[in-house]
Amino acid sequence: MAITAALVKELRDSTGAGMMDAKKALTETGGDMEAAVDWLRTKGLAKAAKKSGRTAAEGLVAVVVDGGKGVAVEVNSETDFVAKNADFQEFVGGIAKAALGVADVDALLAADLGGKSVADTLTDKIATIGENMSVRRMATLEGDTVVNYVHNAATAGMGKIGVLVALKGGDEALGKQIAMHIAAVNPAALSEADMDAAVIEKEKQVQMDIARESGKPEQVIEKMIVGRMKKFVAESTLLNQQFVVNPDLTVGAAAAEAGAEITGFVRLEVGEGIEVEKEDFAAEVAKAAQG
Repeated sequence: MAITAALVKELRDSTGAGMMDAKKALTETGGDMEAAVDWLRTKGLAKAAKKSGRTAAEGLVAVVVDGGKGVAVEVNSETDFVAKNADFQEFVGGIAKAALGVADVDALLAADLGGKSVADTLTDKIATIGENMSVRRMATLEGDTVVNYVHNAATAGMGKIGVLVALKGGDEALGKQIAMHIAAVNPAALSEADMDAAVIEKEKQVQMDIARESGKPEQVIEKMIVGRMKKFVAESTLLNQQFVVNPDLTVGAAAAEAGAEITGFVRLEVGEGIEVEKEDFAAEVAKAAQG
């Protein structure tokens, strides 16, 4: 795979590494971006191993709660201009309400929305607004108490980030604080038991490679890895993260102190994980001139 300047820039932006280091990492890994990030981390050259979930797509996430059930739905558009359109916002709000009665996106697209299916209404909106749109994903959450929160709200109940938190005990005020924490910190899972084993194993391997680069004996490395993995899990799981409202407590401890237990959460961010083809302005102008 050709190591382009754009690829090198993307790696630099996501890791803070120098240009030559980024280029070497991509060369060593055959242009595999994820492997290149790990290579830089192993060599101690990544200043910040940022997640590569780029939020290039636009649109809205809407959240709705009815009793002990909440739903979050992401509807994408091509531009932020459309996301600010009142007609589009009303459409997204209607989809979110319809989502309360279904289990997945396929069922949601078939659900009724004012006498037509969501899918048919979506087709009409695309024709009317003139932009491609999609109902990308949805997530539901149930519990004794379900609280919602929207960050960067465009209007009531929808914005760039939508969060749902399920509690056993506690109250809505606590749930709102925890939801705000989730929006800001973006935990990978509720607890260590909920984490993807492959993610943990990959991080462990990266940490071992980093430690081996230091030339320390294996028995010392093993002890180092225990501490580093404990820190990784603590920083990745909601219950073990330092609570942004009170950093002296973990989120789990703060909930317990308030007589509550967090039983689940959902966090959807607009465009998360979607990659769009980028084109520099000069190339865009050249292409237009040729047309």
